Amino acid sequence: MEAVDALEKMAPVLLAFGCGTVLARRKVVPAESSKVFADYTFLFAVPCFLFGNIYRSDLEALFDWRAIAGYAAAAGLAVVLAGALSRAFGVRDPRGLALRIMAAVQVNTAYFAVPVFIMLFGNAAPIFPVLLLQVCVLSLVIISIMELGRPDRGGSLRTRLFAALAASLTTPVVLACNAGIALNLLSVPLPGFVLDSFAFVGDSSSPVALFALGLHLGGMGLTLRGTTVEEMWIVAFKCVGFPLMTLGVARYGFGVEGDWLHYLVLLAAMPAPQNLFIFAQRYDVAVDMSAALVVKSSVVTLLLLPLWAQWATA
Repeated sequence: MEAVDALEKMAPVLLAFGCGTVLARRKVVPAESSKVFADYTFLFAVPCFLFGNIYRSDLEALFDWRAIAGYAAAAGLAVVLAGALSRAFGVRDPRGLALRIMAAVQVNTAYFAVPVFIMLFGNAAPIFPVLLLQVCVLSLVIISIMELGRPDRGGSLRTRLFAALAASLTTPVVLACNAGIALNLLSVPLPGFVLDSFAFVGDSSSPVALFALGLHLGGMGLTLRGTTVEEMWIVAFKCVGFPLMTLGVARYGFGVEGDWLHYLVLLAAMPAPQNLFIFAQRYDVAVDMSAALVVKSSVVTLLLLPLWAQWATA
């Protein structure tokens, strides 16, 4: 029964993604316009979503520091292993390495984890500590590497490093998270219409991002037959390796048990994040591979989700 419910929760995801694919294949909407939709999501809709939800959350109740430390340690180990495997496959470009690590370690929270957690546990609150870790740490590093490697960046290494760090810290996604945390901790009151406005725009982030991905894939075409060995190991690492690593590190390294152990492992089992495609398209690095990894890891996650859900609710 859990499997059927989980698949039903994925119906909106399939609708938004499938609509973009069909419209691009029929040339109703140009596939190249996917970048416009991706930029809207990355620069505006996702920051609105994050700010509003973080501001409204009870941060003190959400942060189990032992559980978060366990997940962070597992993610750090996964970053090292994914980077080593990528180099073994001949990837030397830092931006290419960063994207592959992002695909193998970061998780799709807004588009997969939220509906799954609401279905299984009644709310998605446990997601936000990991979401903050991803945005304020992992994504910050990824953005810095992307900005540092931009071909239009000139000057000395030190100058480019500071410019890249400044660009990453002033990215709307990072600013939104930091602002949400600061205003929440300071108990700064915001008018209801302001929060409603952020929620209105933020609610569009999931469908628009998935629509953009569908447009891109509708234009390029995607078949399982064309899956490369590199794509296979990244998907396997993301959907099986990383959650098992999280289970081992969190349970035996940090003594995390009970509900939080289930939360962390289930989160780690979510597919590669939609932002992988958005970052790749924004910085013009491995766009086709990133789009393929998002979709293929999502398919594998859907197939494995009944097993993870049964374990997490046992």
